[in-house]
Amino acid sequence: MSSIPPLAGGPHGPAALRPLLSTVLDALHEGAVLRAGPLPAGGPDHVTAGLLAATGDPLPQHGTGPEEALRTLVTALAAGAADPADPLCAAHLHCPPLAVATAADLAASALNPSMDSWDQAPAASALEAALTTALARETYPGADRPDALVTTGGTEANQLAVLLARETNPHPEPVQLLVGENAHHSLARATWLLGLPEPIVLPAPTGTLDPAALDEALTDLPGPKLVAATAGTTDAGLIDPLPDIADLCDHHGARLHIDAAYGAGLLFSARHAPLLRGLDRAHTTTLDLHKLGWQPVAAGLLAVRDTGDLRALTHTADYLNADDDTEAGLPDLLGRSLRTTRRPDILKTAVTLKALGRTGIGALVDHVIDLAHHLAHLVDTHPDLELYDTPTLSTVLFRPTGATDEHLATTRRTLLTEGRAVLGRARMDGQLYLKATLLNPHTTPDDLSALLKLVEGHTPR
Repeated sequence: MSSIPPLAGGPHGPAALRPLLSTVLDALHEGAVLRAGPLPAGGPDHVTAGLLAATGDPLPQHGTGPEEALRTLVTALAAGAADPADPLCAAHLHCPPLAVATAADLAASALNPSMDSWDQAPAASALEAALTTALARETYPGADRPDALVTTGGTEANQLAVLLARETNPHPEPVQLLVGENAHHSLARATWLLGLPEPIVLPAPTGTLDPAALDEALTDLPGPKLVAATAGTTDAGLIDPLPDIADLCDHHGARLHIDAAYGAGLLFSARHAPLLRGLDRAHTTTLDLHKLGWQPVAAGLLAVRDTGDLRALTHTADYLNADDDTEAGLPDLLGRSLRTTRRPDILKTAVTLKALGRTGIGALVDHVIDLAHHLAHLVDTHPDLELYDTPTLSTVLFRPTGATDEHLATTRRTLLTEGRAVLGRARMDGQLYLKATLLNPHTTPDDLSALLKLVEGHTPR
């Protein structure tokens, strides 16, 4: 039996994990040193070649042993990673996870509860129920019966929101989704996935949904309607006029969903929470704490104002939630997700909130928004750079003065290929902009100045 590899759980699991964790941590460090920047230099072909050379045969006849396998592959992966903990890695809504959340995620992996039946996840299911209730009440403070489901992120949450709108629709006509042109692509994909009509896309001339256009569309459109607003757009971090949109939905009898995947973290900030005024009037709300929550992927939620809407997800599989087990008091988990097997992703979030509290998370939110305003000021006062607008959240759009879109795109790709900086791109008002999404609370003003110098020095003239 000595040849059987040890397990991560049970009383002997920690002893088996401890030396392996040391190997992993050493490999992460070695990989970061080899990378020597926010991402590896050389471009896709070079990175792929290096990874494959280090990996060798991915399905060998005989194994190398756990320490060597971990050392080789973790080092190679870290050396070839885009590291969101590097201040110059600022392209996407891809946060550097907190160490405490990552440590908690290790515990979740070691225990490996499956969140589809109580007998596989007794304590984890109780923890999930407690925290989802708390986060639902945070989202809907005046609601009688709010609830929330854990999802893999904003895409799954948005898909669930459209599904619930379809399933709670009492009319024979299908629900028609209305979105702004600033909405996340997952909403349109949800209508395709669920067999609903293609969404009606409304103008967002200032980067946010135009209430006048929405009013006109709701007035002219017969049948049941679902409006999806956005609190934190992917391209610019903008927030739709939520109170005005909620008023129009009430007036026209439309259901309202708000995609706050990016902006949900503002709920923890006393200073910035007012930007989410009107959020509690939505029937459903997407939250995603692997953005302004500093959680490892995945950490999404769908909050609902009335838990009765979740009855549509009710499902019975005798081996997981037999009726007599449920009647006897065993919690029914199968209706908490469209997934069957799923990780206890709630643990890392629960540990983070207990460790930092509301004020700790709120301070991180405030800090990265302050960083965005500082970067915007640096751009606005720079003679060779143009600022798109004052940031709402932690996203800053800018472009070199006089540069063509082609030159801007080349600058971005050059910085990526050289491994010097990771910046995103966004098209606003017909022009291409560089996008810096600041989610690293350890970023300094000097880092931001260095980022702009890299852009300035690599802009084709």
